Parts: sequence; structure tokens; C-alpha cells
Amino acid sequence: MDKLTDDVPGCYYNRTVQFFYEHSGKNISAHWRPRDYVVVSLGMGVSVIVILANILVMVAIFINRRFHFPIYYLLGNLAAADLFSGIAYLHLMFHTGPWTIKLSKNQWFVRQTLIDSSLTASVLNLLAIALERHQTIFTMQLHSKMTNRRVVLLIALIWGLAIFMGLVPTMGWHCLCDLENCSTMAPMYKRSYLVFWAVLNLFTFSLMVAAYTRIFVYVRHKSQRMSQHTSQIRHKETVFNLMKTVSMILGCFVICWTPGLVLLMLDGLGCESCQVLRYEKYCLVLAECNSLVNPIIYSFRDTDMLQTFKRILCCLCRRGDAGRKDTLSGMRCNTLEQEPYENGDAELVEKTRGAPLILKGTEDYDDVHRELTRACAHTHAQPHTQCVIIWGGVCIV
Repeated sequence: MDKLTDDVPGCYYNRTVQFFYEHSGKNISAHWRPRDYVVVSLGMGVSVIVILANILVMVAIFINRRFHFPIYYLLGNLAAADLFSGIAYLHLMFHTGPWTIKLSKNQWFVRQTLIDSSLTASVLNLLAIALERHQTIFTMQLHSKMTNRRVVLLIALIWGLAIFMGLVPTMGWHCLCDLENCSTMAPMYKRSYLVFWAVLNLFTFSLMVAAYTRIFVYVRHKSQRMSQHTSQIRHKETVFNLMKTVSMILGCFVICWTPGLVLLMLDGLGCESCQVLRYEKYCLVLAECNSLVNPIIYSFRDTDMLQTFKRILCCLCRRGDAGRKDTLSGMRCNTLEQEPYENGDAELVEKTRGAPLILKGTEDYDDVHRELTRACAHTHAQPHTQCVIIWGGVCIV
């Protein structure tokens, strides 16, 4: 039987990926050009950074007990979605350019499903975070009273829906039997699916922006009526800062993904003068960069998260050095447990040569720094020893 023969009348199940690309006008070179090498190399590099950065976020949330609350579990799940996006884009880099025309239809659908599922997971996570913030902020609480079981069920629901939405085109919403309605950017997807996908996500963006706008107005109005008591001021600032962080995450997501979704909608509507293929790669790069933005936002907006990042990286570096110089030095990396503060009291524990140093009732960084440095002075005076202190994420040697 001829491989190009259609096994179902009116359908093109036996045609190659190249056939659909040529029919849609999305021509792909069969040879590698310098531009292809640059795009693939940069894409792979960014994807690896995205994967590592979001693993760092997930580890930070796991090891720091200050983050063991529903909002941070959802932010951790958002990091997992970004990690999944990094994997999806890395997979795309190995199946793009001249490699595309060599793909089977199943391989092409897998490539697209990974990207669609990662976007859906991110959108649903942001929607869940918006609902969680709406529930807590309107009672001026910092953390939701949602049980861990409900959080786990919510996360499972998010991933179930994300995978389902990613599989929708493979379950029938494709153009293998409707060649005239194939899209240009995704040559085996129906134009109607692209319109549905873009409108659904843009509508969800609008809902989340409206929800956060309402929350901000409420918080600002409520904070003006709160007393000037110190504990209430700190609570208000903590709530407002967390809201700013979450809103920045949502804002960057909308900025990075909206151009691509608008382009998909224009393609789905059949806009031939829009030159969607000309801007496709730029929108794809912008969307990929969004997965790298969130760890940067955490670093600049959340002091506890930044300190935890530094603890992790510093300990990894110190342990690596200790492994190479184990026979020459007794150096080790001791991390301070970052317990939640109660009534503004800080309790820091640093073990120096087996003797615990406990500092209580101080919140001044310079005082703590001097005390810890003085405690290490005797250790440095001993031969073949080195004192390493990690406090607040800052390594003091």
C-alpha cells in the first residue's frame, strides 16, 4: 500500500508532517543555517537555566518551614509548572528547525502537548493562587486555613486539567480530516482550536487581573483604617508585600504570554496580512523567558526566599570544597535553622567546635554579625580549622 494513500476518505492520516507544513505555507529548511544553530543553542541554554532555577525554588520551599503554608505550596507548584515548561522547551529545541520535517505525527503532537500542558498548568496555578489570596486577604489573614489534604487535591486537579487540555487536539480537535481549516503556526491544529485556546486564556487573564485589582483596593482601604499598633503594622506590611509579589508574578505572566496568545488568535481567525510566522519565534522566546522570571521576582521581593537561596547555594559550594580538601581541613557548613519569629525575638544557634552559641532578643544585623565573628575568632586561631557561619543567607568565613 502506498504510504501517501489516505486510509480514510477525506482524511490524511498517512501523510507526513512535511505535507501539512507545506500546505499551510510554513516552509522549513531541510538544512541547518547559522540562524538555526543560534536559536537552538540559546533555547537550550535558557531551558537549562529555567530548569535549575525552578528546582532551586522548589527545594527552598521544601526545606524552609516558613514556607509550609498553602500559598507557598501553590507557588511551589507554579515553580513545578515552570520547570515543566523548561523541560517542554528543551524537548522542543531537539525537535525544531530541520528536525521538524523528520518527526512523525505522534512526535509532533507530543511536542505540542507538552507546551500546551505547561501553559495550562501555569494559568490554573495562578487562578488557584488568586482564589487563595481572595479568601485570605478579605479577612486580613496572612495564610489560608486550607488543610494540606485540600492543597494536595487542588494541585492534583490542576495537573489533571492541564494534561487533559494538552491532549484535546490529539483526541480529535485537529485538521487531519479538514485540511482547509489547518492553522499556519500549528499546521495540524484547527484554526477554531487556536481561537478557543487563545480566548479562554485571555479571558482567564482578565478575571485574575480584575480579582487582584479588587483585592488591592480592599487592602489599601482596610490598611488605612488599621491602628498604628506595631504588630498590626508589621502584619499589614507582610500581607501587602506578599500581595505585591504575587501580583508581579501575575503581571509578568500576562505580559510574556499575551503577545503569543494574540498571535494564535489572529492565526485562528485567518488573518493573512498579519504575518504571524514573522513574529512567532519572538513570542515563543518571550513566553519561555517567563519561566525564568519568577525565581528572579522571589529573589528581589521575598527576603526569606532570597536568604534560603543563598543558604542552599553556599552550602553546596562549601560541601563541594570540603569534598576536595577533606584530608586537609576540618571545614564543614553549618546552617542556622530559620524558625518563625515570635513577638519580634530572634533565636539563632551556631555550633562552633561543638559549643552552641545562642543569641536571643536581638534583631540588629550588625550586632549579630559582630557576635558571630567574635565567636569564630578563637576557632580561626586554631591550626587546620576554619569556621563557616551562614546567617540570613550570608556566608561569613
